[in-house]
Amino acid sequence: MERVDKIFPPNVVALKDVNLKINDGEFFVVLGPSGHGKTTFLRVLAGLEVPTRGRILFDDDVIVDTERKIFVEPPKRNVGMVFQNWALYPHMKVFDNIAFPLKIKKMPKREIEARVKEVAEILGIGELLDRYPRQLSGGQQQRVAIARALVKRPRLLLLDEPFSNLDARIRISARAFVKRLQRELKITTILVTHDQQDAYSVADRLAVLRRGVIQQVGNVEDLLDRPANLFVATFLGDPPMNVFEAKLVKEAGGYLADAGPLKIPLPSSPALAENVGKKVYVGIRPADMYVAEAPQSEDDVAIPKGRVKIVEVTGFVTTALIEWGGLEARVEVVGRPPPEGAETAVYVRPQKIKVFGEDERAVL
Repeated sequence: MERVDKIFPPNVVALKDVNLKINDGEFFVVLGPSGHGKTTFLRVLAGLEVPTRGRILFDDDVIVDTERKIFVEPPKRNVGMVFQNWALYPHMKVFDNIAFPLKIKKMPKREIEARVKEVAEILGIGELLDRYPRQLSGGQQQRVAIARALVKRPRLLLLDEPFSNLDARIRISARAFVKRLQRELKITTILVTHDQQDAYSVADRLAVLRRGVIQQVGNVEDLLDRPANLFVATFLGDPPMNVFEAKLVKEAGGYLADAGPLKIPLPSSPALAENVGKKVYVGIRPADMYVAEAPQSEDDVAIPKGRVKIVEVTGFVTTALIEWGGLEARVEVVGRPPPEGAETAVYVRPQKIKVFGEDERAVL
């Protein structure tokens, strides 16, 4: 995709200057909040929307070029798409739902039967071909929708929030199944979702989309550990990153983020020098900030003591909400949880602290 824009009348910008290269056989995820252009992104690739500007190429084939007035119609793109609601025909049996794209192409009946049975066996729904969608579970309906997309042997598979209608337990197995299937078939696949766990579990690489603009592209580790800006840092991660607005101060031997009642020592880095005296945003993930009787590592440093507001036990991790004179942060609890209302020692891992400038771009 080269400089792709999509603007809906009167002036709603759904995609803005999208430049992206997705590799052959890659499982690529577009992640972002609802209403920020993810489905439009897929519809532009599928040919269901015409871009306002830009070029789209599948390998060396020009699919869209707005300047040269090139637009390849959807049936000729050979794209398979699985919609969020799966869009199965209720009056058709599973066999006919899967076969529908091939019947439209007027393929020979024998070839249709062979292809449908082949893809149904791959997806483990061979015994369901004589049932109607209403007789299937949510997970089975999802597989039928994927089978319908795969039966025409697409060069590109597009998935629009395909797990959102599944309950939590089925969702986990469905993600694993789709990832394994994609690996076996080696089909270039693009999934859009607002759910981080969906993205983390399947993505080779992912892009974060905000208001139609790609904020950052990389693997999961890149985006979590090296966010390009404050939006990426706070959008990714569960529980979300703690963010403090502070003034950057130069001290002997290093730097300090002065957030009023909370003073946070920062690693000594040349990248911080030009922001001394300026407003910055300091981000620390709850996993890198903890309450304990003593530091867990000689590299960890103490920050001012805070008051415990709430202690929460979530599965195997205990967290606490700590307050410093109006500032709050969610932190992990190491050892026995302190009582609510008590003052407690708090430690941070300096090498994990993120600093963002006044423009919200990453500094450190």
